[in-house]
Amino acid sequence: MLVASGTFGFGEEYAELVDISRLGGICTKAVTLAPRAGNPQPRIWETPAGMLNAIGWQNPGLEVFLEEKLPTLRQYEVPIIVNVAGETRAEYVELAARLDNVAAISALELNISCPNVEHGGLQFGVAPDLTEDLVGAVRQVTDHVLITKLSPNVTDVSAIAQAAVAGGSDALSLINTLVGMAIDVEGRRPALANITGGLSGPAIRPVAVRMTWQVAEAVDVPIIGMGGITTAEDALQFIMAGASAVAVGTANFVEPTAALSVIDGLIEYCRHHNVARITDLTGAAHSGRQ
Repeated sequence: MLVASGTFGFGEEYAELVDISRLGGICTKAVTLAPRAGNPQPRIWETPAGMLNAIGWQNPGLEVFLEEKLPTLRQYEVPIIVNVAGETRAEYVELAARLDNVAAISALELNISCPNVEHGGLQFGVAPDLTEDLVGAVRQVTDHVLITKLSPNVTDVSAIAQAAVAGGSDALSLINTLVGMAIDVEGRRPALANITGGLSGPAIRPVAVRMTWQVAEAVDVPIIGMGGITTAEDALQFIMAGASAVAVGTANFVEPTAALSVIDGLIEYCRHHNVARITDLTGAAHSGRQ
């Protein structure tokens, strides 16, 4: 059980509320080479069964992350997955290269699916050739486990998944947010200063489960499933669709201990159904796996 990038900060924000040592890992919020202030306010808007956000990769930059954030993360003694993001291919490569010799990091998550930035991010995650090229370039400069985070804002997520694996991705995470929009009817203007934002929360879960199923049919690498998980039953849908691990995201904003509740529910499910290991359920819903 992981906590998804952008929903758990750098861990310290939740440390007084959550027993972080029980988590399977922390995916940090996006880290870029230079500090980013993010998009202008307002950049969060609540929706039925979810939320829209247009944060825009707000973060202190690589140097501050290494000097201040990473030492704190290491104290929690859980795997650290650094979500890396950039506006250009060269930025992704430089980030990966500079993080390559950092032993405290367990994996890098390539953020090629954020819909809330004008340059970079999503542009690399909607075309198979660009995906394969970027992943391949990063693969050449790092020995870290490489996870590629996929976007739902594509015609064929399986093609993007196959391209990422062809480029050298060790695993995949999906899905990132769906592009959405809301109107402030009192102000008669877009609710977000960015106009559009990323939709997350329970509203997107059926889409995320469907895409997890499709990707599991298309590639043979571990999948981290996410998108609207709030309960153990939600998590089990992803696992049975083919995910080897799952991540809780937006639910962390509603209930900081949501991930721990999901863990407890998974343990209880396994006990009740005499399941020795949760991994025994990965892909169980696919034909021939029951």
